[in-house]
Amino acid sequence: MRVRDDTGVPVPVPDRVGRVVSIVPSLTETVAVTAPGLLVGATDWCTHPGGLDVPRVRGTKNPDVAKIAELRPDVVVGNTEENRPEDVEALRAAGIPVWMTEIRTVDEALASLRRMLTEACRVPVPSWLDEAARVWADVRPGRTRAAVVPIWRRPWMVVGRDTFTGDVLARLGVSNVYAGHPDRYPKIPLDELNASGADLAVLPDEPYRFTADDGPESFPGMDVALVSGRYLTWYGPSLADAPAVLSGRLGAARAY
Repeated sequence: MRVRDDTGVPVPVPDRVGRVVSIVPSLTETVAVTAPGLLVGATDWCTHPGGLDVPRVRGTKNPDVAKIAELRPDVVVGNTEENRPEDVEALRAAGIPVWMTEIRTVDEALASLRRMLTEACRVPVPSWLDEAARVWADVRPGRTRAAVVPIWRRPWMVVGRDTFTGDVLARLGVSNVYAGHPDRYPKIPLDELNASGADLAVLPDEPYRFTADDGPESFPGMDVALVSGRYLTWYGPSLADAPAVLSGRLGAARAY
């Protein structure tokens, strides 16, 4: 049976799916939590759920196509932002069905994960996904704050336009000052970040691991919120807890 993924590509998924390889950490957690035993391969960077014991297939940007083929997956699940087109094409050229997600907002995440699980993985909608939809529908933004959201330093890079992270923060009352930038992840000099008009710096622990001792000192005069990247950037079971966890961290933001 052919179904179309988020990019509109027909994917030949069998009626019964018993073997899935994920090449995105958040999708790995999504599949493993929803259907234990279905996942037969994941990237070296897939850290959730804890204790995941499956063969590793290198990273999101350099998956081991030969090893994935050896695992005989019924479908591989990936994401247009995390995975390179050439790797996806190499998997498809090897005869492996690949389902690509495309997610830039919370609403897209909820809809995309529902389709991936039911159409690509052939499993029922999990209760955590219904709960995530409910809690996000109930979110009411508090105090509006203007923020910069660095994701790397040396050089400094920040969240720009059309990102899942930006939509998550906007729903929580945080306005990204670079949301209108032409690039999705622009490189911005530190002096410009500090002159941007932001009164808040949101520092996640991935992809760069910002900590209390590495990052806040760069933003004198701003409040700083150190947050878990899993709740800010991942789409999966963490969606159900993200509003409460992130709201707590944003509410506790302070000058360092």
